[in-house]
Amino acid sequence: MYLTRDEEKSLNGEKGETMASAYKILLAIGMATGAEKLVPIKWAHISGVNYNTIGDAGVEFLEKFSRGAKVAVKTTLNPMGFDRNKPANLPEIFTDQQMRIVRSYEKMGTTPSFTCIPYEIFDIPDRGSAVSFAESNAALYSNSVLGLLTNKESSLSALASSVTGKAPYSDLRIEEFRHPKVTVKPTVKLSTEVDYGLLGYFAGKMVNDTCIAFDYMKEKTGIINTKSLSAAIGTSGICGMFTSEEKTNEVISYGREESNAIKDEINTAEDGDIIVLGSPQLGINEINFLSKLVESKRFLKRCMIFCPRAVYNQAANTGLIDKIQKSGVEFICDSCTCLTPLITRNDFDSAITNSIKGAYYLNHSNRIGVALKDMKSIVKEYTD
Repeated sequence: MYLTRDEEKSLNGEKGETMASAYKILLAIGMATGAEKLVPIKWAHISGVNYNTIGDAGVEFLEKFSRGAKVAVKTTLNPMGFDRNKPANLPEIFTDQQMRIVRSYEKMGTTPSFTCIPYEIFDIPDRGSAVSFAESNAALYSNSVLGLLTNKESSLSALASSVTGKAPYSDLRIEEFRHPKVTVKPTVKLSTEVDYGLLGYFAGKMVNDTCIAFDYMKEKTGIINTKSLSAAIGTSGICGMFTSEEKTNEVISYGREESNAIKDEINTAEDGDIIVLGSPQLGINEINFLSKLVESKRFLKRCMIFCPRAVYNQAANTGLIDKIQKSGVEFICDSCTCLTPLITRNDFDSAITNSIKGAYYLNHSNRIGVALKDMKSIVKEYTD
């Protein structure tokens, strides 16, 4: 793997221990993925922000790393474990450790976005720009819709890229890997965000490649369904990009039987104690859609909505937040459905959600059952 003279100096510790560590991470990943060199990036998005994700060892590592590190490019952060403006009744050990993580990232000069949908909030670089995104739904959406170039990064690789401004030139940063070898062809109608999520989860499980093709509807999918598709693909497999514009020799059919099998795997409860929306976090499109659905209605169950603070503020300025809160909804910023300590087996046996990704993590990490329903059906069934 070729390194410039400046990169070699950094690797050898001439710019400090932290930079040497970052280049060692990138070199190891580059060699493992067959990269011939490192390339400049314009944006890094870091996961590994939630204490439930990285634990005590991660906290210690970040504090040490941040002592000698400053970000070299725009760097945004994935959700943390709770809303900074609404201290919940959480264990002190969790909140203390979570804020140590936040302070480490602040020291490095990151943007405290605490969102898994940075592509809905920040200005997007030109198509063809290399970035380093560790959040899987963001990587998939950015590659597939926005034409950015990123692999499905780990928290460590995105962190290393943030302080070096570089990433390995491999996989989806190379044109030849951005073309699918397998097409998934739906033979069932896709209409709701859950339909698209089930398709994505199936495709991610079935196709062991960097890129997937879909042979489906000619009409525009829309951002809500595309987000659901992206998040579900990223949850179940290694794929980091999809397209509907290329044909392949291998075609896998996705029909009613396949759809029902995936739903049976994920839908583990008939009903739930709480409604949770926001994995990926809700953007302004979902909030606007929900505001119309809940007009003059009130939820019969507790309903928590996870959205970025930037989106919350935008929606508040246009009156959407007040309108939705009248239906009994509780907004949570900075956090998301996945791995949050706000939703545990101690308080809930099951939850209702419209997210395939959220359902997967609620089942496997939060250890609670999930009733999977699309947003329109949730409002219809659980409001009066």
